[in-house]
Amino acid sequence: MSILSSSDQAPVIGSLRLCFYGAGSMAEAVVRGLINQELAEPSRIAMFNRNNADRLAELQSKYNVRVSSAPDDQIGMLRDADVIFLTMKPKDAAEALRKLGGIVKPNQLLVSVVAGLSLHTMEMLLGQKMPIVRTMPNTSSTIGLGATGMSFSAACTESHRHIALTMFEAFGLTTVVEETMLDAVTGLSGSGPAYIYYMMEAMMQAGEELGLSTAASRDLTIQTVLGAAHMVKSTGDMPADLRRKVTSPNGTTQAAIETMNQHEFTEGVIRAIKRAAERAAEMGAEIERSALP
Repeated sequence: MSILSSSDQAPVIGSLRLCFYGAGSMAEAVVRGLINQELAEPSRIAMFNRNNADRLAELQSKYNVRVSSAPDDQIGMLRDADVIFLTMKPKDAAEALRKLGGIVKPNQLLVSVVAGLSLHTMEMLLGQKMPIVRTMPNTSSTIGLGATGMSFSAACTESHRHIALTMFEAFGLTTVVEETMLDAVTGLSGSGPAYIYYMMEAMMQAGEELGLSTAASRDLTIQTVLGAAHMVKSTGDMPADLRRKVTSPNGTTQAAIETMNQHEFTEGVIRAIKRAAERAAEMGAEIERSALP
C-alpha cells in the first residue's frame, strides 16, 4: 500500500508499513506506544541501526518487530515502508539523510524525532522536497502519556497530517506548533520528564536522610507527584493557585518554599529549560553546518 497523497482520503493506519531508522530509546518508546495502543502490528514494523546487533536482537525479542543488520535488507526495509521514522542520533543524521535521498520516494512520509533538525535541513540533505513531519515526543509516550510537539513540511497533505496525528495522539497529547517553536517544545516537554525525575530523586533522598526507608520514600514521592499532576489537570486551577491554597502562613510548606526561593529554584528551572531549547537549536545548526559542501 502507498500513502495516499490526496487531501480527502486517509489510509487505515494499521495497514501502513513502518520503518525506524535508528533503534534508541525514543524509537523504542514510539514502537511500544504504537503496539500497546494496538495501532500497529509488530509484523509491519521494521527497525535497524548502524552497528548494534545486540540492541536489535533485544528489540526483536521484546516486540517481535523485524530487524536486520544487513545493509541490503535495510535498504529494502526503507523502500518498502509507507512511513519512515528518523530516530537516529543527531550526530548521524546528516550522513543518514544523504543516503536516504537516493532511496526514498515522493509517496513516502518521513517522521523525524531528531532534536533540532529543521525541515529545511532535512530537505536539503535529501536533495528533494518531501512530506516530512518534524516531531518532538517524550518518553512518556511509552505508557500512553506522552507529550508531542509537531510541525509539517509544505509537501504534507491532509492525509499525511492525519497519519501523524493519529499515531502520536494514540499515546498522549499532541500539539501542532510553528516549526520555530519546536526547540521550545524540546526544552519544555521533550526533556521535561528528566526534570521531574531529578526532582523526585532529591525528594527520595531527603526522605531517606530524614529516616524514612528507601521503599517508603519512593512510594510517598511517586504518589505525591502523581497526585499533584492530577490535581492540576482535574481542577483546571493554575499550579500557583494550588500552591497558595496549601501554603499556610508560617507553616511547613511556606518554610520549604522560602528555602527553595533562597536557592533560586524557579529561576534555575527556567534557565534550565531555556538552555535545553538553546541546545536543541545548536544541535540543529551543527547538523546544518555538517551538511554544507
